[in-house]
Amino acid sequence: MQQFMSQLQHLLSAPGSGPVNWDLARQVAASQLAAVGDPAVSPFERNAVEDALRIADLWLEPATSWPTGIRASVAWNRNEWIYKTLDVWRKLCDPVASRMVGAMGDLVPPEARAQLGPMQSMVATLGGALFGGQLGQALGSLAAEVLSAGDIGLPLGPAGTAALIPANIRAYGEGLELPEDEVRLYVALREAAHQRLFQHVPWLRGHVLTAVENYAAGIRVNREAIEEAMGRVDPTDPESMQAIALEGIFTPEDTPAQKASLARLETVLALVEGWVCHVVDTAAGERLPNVVRLGEAFRRRRAAGGPAEQTFAALVGLELRPRRLREASVLWAALTEHRGIAGRDAIWGHPDLLPSDDDFADPEAFAAGGLDLDDELSSFDFSAPGGPEEKAPGGDTPPRPDEGDDTDKS
Repeated sequence: MQQFMSQLQHLLSAPGSGPVNWDLARQVAASQLAAVGDPAVSPFERNAVEDALRIADLWLEPATSWPTGIRASVAWNRNEWIYKTLDVWRKLCDPVASRMVGAMGDLVPPEARAQLGPMQSMVATLGGALFGGQLGQALGSLAAEVLSAGDIGLPLGPAGTAALIPANIRAYGEGLELPEDEVRLYVALREAAHQRLFQHVPWLRGHVLTAVENYAAGIRVNREAIEEAMGRVDPTDPESMQAIALEGIFTPEDTPAQKASLARLETVLALVEGWVCHVVDTAAGERLPNVVRLGEAFRRRRAAGGPAEQTFAALVGLELRPRRLREASVLWAALTEHRGIAGRDAIWGHPDLLPSDDDFADPEAFAAGGLDLDDELSSFDFSAPGGPEEKAPGGDTPPRPDEGDDTDKS
């Protein structure tokens, strides 16, 4: 927040583009990480990460029907995680923030807007700064907890880039009282499985991000909460800006359409996470002494969400937790038993083939339903316009597995 205060005067005199001041968000996040520490990645840790991801890919070979999805194996510090994932956060948060900024402008009485003239832009600038500052705090907290690029289930990093955060893995392993190398390898298995899935299912990246965006579109702005927060600002006392808290300003609409949107989001997050959990536990098998304990710890962690995830949910109204993770894992296990590995993974051939929320209640019936995937898939033209290869928010088309990775221009 100190970084936010030091930049406020400059921000008000130089409005940025978009509803969120992302430069400020990055600065606040970096300042917060500087306070808690952001250890540099040592050469030893970099080599350990590369070795773990290489071993993980070997172990996953017999557990999946796809080859590796990794084109680059990297170790990030916490600031690098923020920098490399900021483009996706921008796509997810800008629509929500724009409604908040608009609501702030609506607080100005209509008769006063004409008198304000060019000063009206300051309201939008202030809103972007407020949101950027607090979003930076949330991202800074999240950066101190995430273990890998795909840790929270969203494709946040560049496609084909498997990334681990050694400092966070070390801290997490100490909390579990398990050897760091074993925890690192388990995280590497999850990251490699995540990359394999998103790399070889071209439509999935856009599908997941669109599900999040559609849910965010139904989030309501609590104008009373904005008015109350702004009422605590004393123009003569810049320190009063620190009293503003945006938590609670965004709440989901309690409508049938929003409930259906939430169900779709929870289902796709659960299916992705359930597949990763099932494949990783199968691949680890008897190779990792504490695989059962690690698997259970990760399921609890993903189902509950860490403190930073809860902060982020309070800030923007988005909970990125797969609530039906255990049911999804059971469903993928049943599909493996009834259809084999290739038949299980063929379910990802088209979004219409995926299990629905209702199928979670009876996974055996879905798995043994007699679906002829070859016949089903033959009816789809995967190269046709509007087919399963969806566009992600912002218009970016996910790269195919055989295309180079040009998503990371930073």
